[in-house]
Amino acid sequence: MAEAIALMDIDEEENQNHLSKPNKGKNVAVPATPPGGKATPWVEKYRPQSLADVAAHRDIIDTIDRLTSENRLPHLLLYGPPGTGKTSTILAVARKLYGAQYHNMILELNASDDRGIDVVRKQIQDFASTQSFSFGAKISVKLVLLDEADAMTKDAQFALRRVIEKYTKNTRFALICNHVNKIIPALQSRCTRFRFAPLDPMHVGERLKHVIEAEGLDVPESGLEALKCLSNGDMRKALNILQSTHMASQQITEETVYLCTGNPLPQDVQQITHWLLNESFAESYKRISEIKTRKGLALVDIVREVTMFVFKIKMQSDIRVPLINDLADIEYRLSFGCNDKLQLGSLIASFTRARSALVAAAN
Repeated sequence: MAEAIALMDIDEEENQNHLSKPNKGKNVAVPATPPGGKATPWVEKYRPQSLADVAAHRDIIDTIDRLTSENRLPHLLLYGPPGTGKTSTILAVARKLYGAQYHNMILELNASDDRGIDVVRKQIQDFASTQSFSFGAKISVKLVLLDEADAMTKDAQFALRRVIEKYTKNTRFALICNHVNKIIPALQSRCTRFRFAPLDPMHVGERLKHVIEAEGLDVPESGLEALKCLSNGDMRKALNILQSTHMASQQITEETVYLCTGNPLPQDVQQITHWLLNESFAESYKRISEIKTRKGLALVDIVREVTMFVFKIKMQSDIRVPLINDLADIEYRLSFGCNDKLQLGSLIASFTRARSALVAAAN
């Protein structure tokens, strides 16, 4: 019995100690980062606020702007690669339509939200079915923004088709996706489609210069060209690389940009291609393995850059085509996690065959 009392005393002491500890839960007020502070991602900080600020696709922007001004906005389906201005365009349209009432008149759902058939039947339908009153405003229709709509289930898309038909009078739907083929034809036929192509390097450069000037960064021309090259027409990617490189280095040069992203430098790609086309199998394997280890390069990045380099060099079509096909197969296998050493051997073997074919053609 004494033993039981002693254990109870110990438990009571532990509970008291636990209660005396400061509260570390959700009720503790944590000072928020001030808006526009250094912690704000530049992607959000420099997101276009109006249609005039959108970097490219002036023909699409002007068309949507005219439809908005004339109060003839249809249901929209914007599709294309990421970072091309689809979401920014719709948000700019919403700001133009609603002004201060922006947050009350728009329902925004993206891939992080549950968007199964229940959400379509309840949340979206409840929002669309309520009548909006806009005193003195130009337009009274509400806007439902479904970002990354290609991630919606087929059942949800079929349910959405009926909701769009039923509430067209007071609600407009804007669907945004990367792959339009994942949207059912019934939904596509109910929307006006606009394709956002990858941004032109000139437009990416103009927007980057605006951010560089606003942030007071030291970016030489070589660094700017590297940012444009690595972005591949993706403005979001370009801004993320710029911000991460700025955190790592005061001066944003070509070398610091490539080191920050882990991509091989252009001169490294030229050197690797030279070894592949001129050195023996054993020597190429040894040197490429060494540069991979020393610079922390991924083989899949080397394959992609070497492929782009092969397109530029002079080579007969009957030799280039099998080589590109082999490189595509190697990249495909690497995407499934195949052994790097075996795939590096396959890469060198492909170039060895191409070199033999070049020598035979020359003779």
